[in-house]
Amino acid sequence: MDRMRELVDILNRYAYEYYVLDAPTVTDAQYDRLYDELRELERESGTVLFDSPTRRVGGEPVKAFARHEHIARLYSLDKAVTEDELDAFFARVSKICGETEYTVEYKFDGLTMCLTYEDGKFVRAATRGNGVVGEDVTAQVLTIKSYPLSIPYKGTLEAKGEAVIRLSVLENYNKTAAEPLKNARNAAAGAIRNLDPAVTAARKPEILFYDVNYMSEGGISSQEEAVRFLEEQGFKTFHRTRLCKTPQEVKDAIAEIDMTRKKIDVLTDGAVVKVNDYAVREKLGFTDKFPRWAIAFKFEAEEAVTTVREVTWQVGRTGKLTPLAKVDPVELAGATVRKATLNNLGDIRRKDVKIGSKVLIRRSNEVIPEILGAYEHTGKSVDIAPPETCPYCGAPVREEGANLFCTNKNCRPRIAAQLANFASKGAMDIEGFSEMTAYLLYDELGVRHYSDLYDLDKDRLSKLEGFGDKKIKNLLSAIAASKNVPLDRFLFALGIDGIGKVASKDLAERFKSVEALSETTAEELVEMEDIGEKTAANIVNWFADEENRAELARLSEAGVKPFMKQVAA
Repeated sequence: MDRMRELVDILNRYAYEYYVLDAPTVTDAQYDRLYDELRELERESGTVLFDSPTRRVGGEPVKAFARHEHIARLYSLDKAVTEDELDAFFARVSKICGETEYTVEYKFDGLTMCLTYEDGKFVRAATRGNGVVGEDVTAQVLTIKSYPLSIPYKGTLEAKGEAVIRLSVLENYNKTAAEPLKNARNAAAGAIRNLDPAVTAARKPEILFYDVNYMSEGGISSQEEAVRFLEEQGFKTFHRTRLCKTPQEVKDAIAEIDMTRKKIDVLTDGAVVKVNDYAVREKLGFTDKFPRWAIAFKFEAEEAVTTVREVTWQVGRTGKLTPLAKVDPVELAGATVRKATLNNLGDIRRKDVKIGSKVLIRRSNEVIPEILGAYEHTGKSVDIAPPETCPYCGAPVREEGANLFCTNKNCRPRIAAQLANFASKGAMDIEGFSEMTAYLLYDELGVRHYSDLYDLDKDRLSKLEGFGDKKIKNLLSAIAASKNVPLDRFLFALGIDGIGKVASKDLAERFKSVEALSETTAEELVEMEDIGEKTAANIVNWFADEENRAELARLSEAGVKPFMKQVAA
């Protein structure tokens, strides 16, 4: 039992360093060895300590969520969208309390959570619900590692946080997901409010804590102290709460958040302003719905209603046809929007989008907003007819699940997208090569394969408009330099469906060479942590294709030599 206690303490400390501090002190292999030892001791003894990291493995799916009544009510916040509304908030506070300090923090766009601890032990996680009663999602939250299972505080505690999925995590998840998630907010809510904890674990949400909702023993005197208390107890916070002495400092802090929010890895939609001093909060009190001592400042609207006028179809590097809707111009997040994305044919059907219908669109860190769904149909609404042939080359279209695919491997935009991906920075890193370059090479020089790039010379490139001696020299030098490429980047460059940068690194580490990977089986591939059956089949089928094998041979003959990066000891 002493060894089990020691292992639990060590592993929890390592997990805290990794998931909360983002500063690991041991390798994954070192952690795994200790974790395996703990699991074996638990199996032999039949005992699992209450704060053992092995408890964070998801259990069986539940049939329904139980209701949970919060100890203290979780209030929602009143909102301000203009500076005048913010000034009115300051005036109300000042009228009752005079000058006071405020805190300003990021408003994360996720799912509000409340975690309960009794005598230092985690006992329950619940959603906010209506503020009085939420849903018990303990089984789902046990798969998350950004909070402690035990804390030094020995009273009863409710810690308040926001469940989020980082944008980079969402991007990686969507690279191999059978059904990509639409945005980070829905992904976080869907991960927590899912009856199967395995789904929660696969989506990798985390909880960022920002307040103490209730504590039975002791007390906290300010928002600053609350955040500091949470950090001392081992909870993950965002570390960016700013203390402001005047309303103008609050406005400056909000402006700074608005400037920096697109640079962070978490979806935000505003800033939260709170009176810092809890004694002042007591004087201000609550309305029926909101605390009078806090307000959420929402940035410019990122959702709007507009009308779909036309849908065109774009062809990507896998041949997938993606619908793009042309909509009536509408102001959204400070820009005029005329286009919005739909993921695929299944997306159109599921969201009931029609030409002539009003739709709700949202911008959430994407260049082009997405259509969330139909808002209102009219007498002029018309179903969107899927194309039977490719709009670019006229080849027949194949329907596969929710997607449509052009069946022509040499379709112009498909080849151009493949070449651009092959040459991109995370792949072969051919500097100066763009999709526009790919179209030029396709149209003027007949480039159809990756290997064709290594046959280019000065005489041929000089025929292209806008290609002077310096540009030609730089491009040829970059192409030549790309012949020596790390294996993981080469695998990513090949454009195998479902293989992104992370999977490419995992495959390179596992198989060490293109030859070894080409001879593997789907059964062996699915043993890897992040390779599913569909992606495994894509890999095996790609290497089984005679044209692809011939292309690999041509690349080798051209001098392309993928190598394994040496890892420092």
